[in-house]
Amino acid sequence: MPRASVLKRFLRKMLRRYFFAGLLVLVPVGLTIVVVRWIVSLMDGLLVRMLPLRWQPEQLFGFPLPGVGIILTFLLILLTGMLVTNYFGHKLVQASEKLVYRIPLVKGIYTLFKQVADTVLSSERQGFRKVVLIEYPRKGIWSIGFVTGVSEGELQRITERRVINVFVPTTPNPTSGYYILVPEEDAHVLGMTVEEAFKLIVSGGMVSPPDRYKGVPVAGGAASRFPRGEEKR
Repeated sequence: MPRASVLKRFLRKMLRRYFFAGLLVLVPVGLTIVVVRWIVSLMDGLLVRMLPLRWQPEQLFGFPLPGVGIILTFLLILLTGMLVTNYFGHKLVQASEKLVYRIPLVKGIYTLFKQVADTVLSSERQGFRKVVLIEYPRKGIWSIGFVTGVSEGELQRITERRVINVFVPTTPNPTSGYYILVPEEDAHVLGMTVEEAFKLIVSGGMVSPPDRYKGVPVAGGAASRFPRGEEKR
């Protein structure tokens, strides 16, 4: 084989290797920068523009200050939390909700988001606190899901067995998915955290979390691991 041809193949191989090695480094960095810039711009657009004109950074300093919106959002959340955790603030929130519930269209939208926030963010709830492995969509096929609570009322009565609410997200967009009812003993609690499970789902299985239970015998199910009512932590 001519020396020029061998050199050409070698250079092509090295260029391909360097190119993909560069992609592995620059793609995550670039996407992170894009997402962070989008969040900063969104917060600045929503909150900074709500300030009086004379209080806006461009008027005070003569140039825009990126990130002010995020700081204002953080302070707004803290201030709101301080207000609603006292008696008068709690009564004010209740009065505001009664007003919102009188508006037909707004009532449905507000109720939906309030229930989701209560489930995901409240420390008194079990929503998205556990990651489980279930046989779905059929026996022998396994899927990762998030426990959002224990079924109650009519659903629990009709199913005869104690069932739990499980949200099964889709890949690579975990914000969409399926709500299914699973018998408690058929849900296997995993050792991975919710954040690690989201990374696994978004990456399509390419980013696997460590096995914290390695060497420990696998339990049969998840009975008595999903408290209900006053048993919730």
